[in-house]
Amino acid sequence: MSKRHPIIAVTGSSGAGTTTTGQIFSRIFAAEGLQAAMVTGDSFHRYNREQMARLAAKGQFGERNHFALAANHIDKLEALFYDYAHTGNGRYRQYVHDEDRDLVEQGHKPGSFTSWGPLPPDTDLLFYEGLHGGVVTDNYNIAQYVDLLIGVVPIVNLEWIQKIHRDTHKRGYSQDAVVETIINRMDDYVHDIVPQFSHSHINFQRIPLVDTSNPFVVRDVPTEDESLLVIHFRDPSEVDFPYLLQLIPNSSLSRHDTIVIPGTKMPLAMDLMVRPMVQRLIAGKPFA
Repeated sequence: MSKRHPIIAVTGSSGAGTTTTGQIFSRIFAAEGLQAAMVTGDSFHRYNREQMARLAAKGQFGERNHFALAANHIDKLEALFYDYAHTGNGRYRQYVHDEDRDLVEQGHKPGSFTSWGPLPPDTDLLFYEGLHGGVVTDNYNIAQYVDLLIGVVPIVNLEWIQKIHRDTHKRGYSQDAVVETIINRMDDYVHDIVPQFSHSHINFQRIPLVDTSNPFVVRDVPTEDESLLVIHFRDPSEVDFPYLLQLIPNSSLSRHDTIVIPGTKMPLAMDLMVRPMVQRLIAGKPFA
């Protein structure tokens, strides 16, 4: 952790909603006049899209599973967090998505990576969104450098529904292929993704209020107004729950450290809960 160069990380599996959470953070940074170094977990994958396809053709599903630590440059991610915490600098690269028009116009092929290079200079904080922002193992301890770690964790059936819907509707995969991916990732999900949520400062878990008992036949993703958000704080001692209950309609406490709110109120909740935390970090007051 660093008083001078704070790091905020949003961690969660593919399709969990970390990207949406990142967009909310971007709006908070803009409103606070903060310049953030924005880094995505995709950039630290070991394989590009073509390499992944070749591995898949060989049936090497374990090697191509992005959940697995071995399929990522975890050492480079930890080095980035260490360097930024100590110096405000570090090296990163970008993964080129199909919709990244600027990078494509610069000659980068979708599904590839840019070259490794330095972070933008003179940033106020580092913001990471991806799969491994809270990793702690015998070999790596990325969480120790993160000043504010946010977990985005839909219940697993909803997570699968979101992934199936995204990958079939937006990425052109067959449902059978997406289900096979889910199955092949399960061991790494349990061992490499889930433990991170024990290290996070706050977990946002979306729970649907409609039947998702068989996620492989559900055609539509439950909407925000068909969901509740369960928000758990690792240290509730500094959380003003009466204030939150007053300002977030139809919210309630389920435990002394957990507030439940309507699914449509996530942007409001994050603004009320996270903005003061960001302000505190910029003021040089890290969390426990």
